[in-house]
Amino acid sequence: MKKTALLIAVLLLLTPFISCKPQKLPVKDVKIIRQDGTEFTVAAEIAIKPEDRNHGFMERKTIPDGTGMLFIFERDQLLSFWMKNTPHPLSIAYIDSKGKIRNIFDMNPYSTDSIISTVSVRYALEVPQGWYKKNGITEGDTVILP
Repeated sequence: MKKTALLIAVLLLLTPFISCKPQKLPVKDVKIIRQDGTEFTVAAEIAIKPEDRNHGFMERKTIPDGTGMLFIFERDQLLSFWMKNTPHPLSIAYIDSKGKIRNIFDMNPYSTDSIISTVSVRYALEVPQGWYKKNGITEGDTVILP
């Protein structure tokens, strides 16, 4: 009986830390300015905490056009993302600390292949696959960060 009570007490104490459902992330408008001056806005969920960045879009079956997730890191570094447990195809832009898009890659659902930035960057912006191409957004364009 004591072991059961102790186990229940430990589980109750740990529940806030082991919740399977991620917290609802804040959403901010992220502006992208193409080199020709054309502007686009993405309503991006902001992932700053490691647990939010690690979870990303996992388990999300639909991600509407014009939305995305902005991953913010503490320092410039080579970033690596994968699509484990992510059913929706995505495109990722790796962005340096000055807001310049350095790489854009497409990512396939459920793939465990690492998609690695070619240079050190501070941010990553995931959107539905093909959104960058459809809007003519390319490497060298600028992201105005919230």
